[in-house]
Amino acid sequence: MDREALAAFLVSRRHRISPADVGLPLGARRRTPGLRREEVAQLAAMSVDYLSRLEQRRGPQPSSEMLVALARALRLTADERDYLFHVAGHSAPDRLAVADHVSPALLRVLDRLSDTPAMILSALDEPLVQNDAARALFGDASQLTGWERSGIYRWFASPETTRGIYPPEHHAQRSRALAATLRAAYGSMGPRSRAGALARELAGISEEFRELWDAHVVAQRFEDHEVLVHPEVGEIEVDCQALFTEDASQVLLVITAPPRTGAAQKLELVAVLGTQTAS
Repeated sequence: MDREALAAFLVSRRHRISPADVGLPLGARRRTPGLRREEVAQLAAMSVDYLSRLEQRRGPQPSSEMLVALARALRLTADERDYLFHVAGHSAPDRLAVADHVSPALLRVLDRLSDTPAMILSALDEPLVQNDAARALFGDASQLTGWERSGIYRWFASPETTRGIYPPEHHAQRSRALAATLRAAYGSMGPRSRAGALARELAGISEEFRELWDAHVVAQRFEDHEVLVHPEVGEIEVDCQALFTEDASQVLLVITAPPRTGAAQKLELVAVLGTQTAS
């Protein structure tokens, strides 16, 4: 662990980012450029004291999980993320295997979307970041671990508990779309990748998945129009916009409804209900 290099890097990256870059208000007059320590700590879900000690060259060696959180909070590129791991005394994660590092470009867009559900997904349909409206609509995915993080896995492994957000008549179409999404990830990542491991896992527990997987349908897109079901407001007809990274390893999914429609009102109500539940 190179304490001096780690401290200098964290300070330099923190000073590079403005509050607007991460969706925070400017607030009172600032004496220094960039984000305050407490703002980075909030974004990384760590204590201000812990971050202060790292920046003052006296903190303990951060864990890999903590470095992932810092890389996301500081909007680091993949190269910067690797450097952060190295100076902290860790090996950099395999870029094809890791699903935790979020594209800074997608994060910048997500930070500006506060009035409609939006989230960033990995190639295996793992929610990497959700805004408040997305958590209210789809549920909070931050506590999920292992394969449970993947919406593809949950769809086929636990259909009785995960498919209620779509009308029954849409389930078959959704199954085909998810199997095709995994097939596309498998093609780009290879059989020894996490995509290959997930396919083998699902083939061992779901006959429906095995049949769809053997059909070799490949697709890497989302439906333009979907019907979602919320337990308190009922069915909501929404439009889906997907923005992929250049290597198609991550996607920003934005859920909208035409203004001044019943669907738009339902989305607003879901956001309010989600805020009340969080409180």
